[in-house]
Amino acid sequence: MAKSLQEQLLAAGLADKQKAKKAAKEMKKQEHLQRTGQDNQLDDVKAKAEAVRKEKAERDRELNRQREEEARLKAIAAQVRQLVTNNAIAAQYGDIKYQFVDGTKVKHIYVDQAVWDRLSRGQLAIIAHGNSYAVIPVPVADKIRERADNLFILVADKKADVLAEDDPYAAYQIPDDLMW
Repeated sequence: MAKSLQEQLLAAGLADKQKAKKAAKEMKKQEHLQRTGQDNQLDDVKAKAEAVRKEKAERDRELNRQREEEARLKAIAAQVRQLVTNNAIAAQYGDIKYQFVDGTKVKHIYVDQAVWDRLSRGQLAIIAHGNSYAVIPVPVADKIRERADNLFILVADKKADVLAEDDPYAAYQIPDDLMW
């Protein structure tokens, strides 16, 4: 009579008795579950466990994405702070009030004559920096605008000489020394 595959593997030394007993016990357990109808419950438990694992993996991916986004925003804020700090133009002895509109409010900073001239010609820009405002060169303002467009940046309009066609006050010239 021919030997079973299990007996042949034991005789050849490819398997040991412990593995054979474990495999036989597992087979009996599976047969018992199939006979009693509990095999379907086991599959349901496995499916639920798999669904929970997939849901946890998705939640972890979302948390990682949020952390990466927060880190990116922090890095951008640090870059902007560094650009403003390194390139801010300090108006020493600022005695001229330069007024500008921030949202719906008129704000002002005190600058000296050279800075005031460059601001009015559009060579310098004003940016909200902390609780105050800083004066920076326009190329730096452009770099900041590329990184964070939501920061308040004011650059004087270089096309201030262009008048509207239907302006009733177009014939009246504004004095150069007028300060508002």
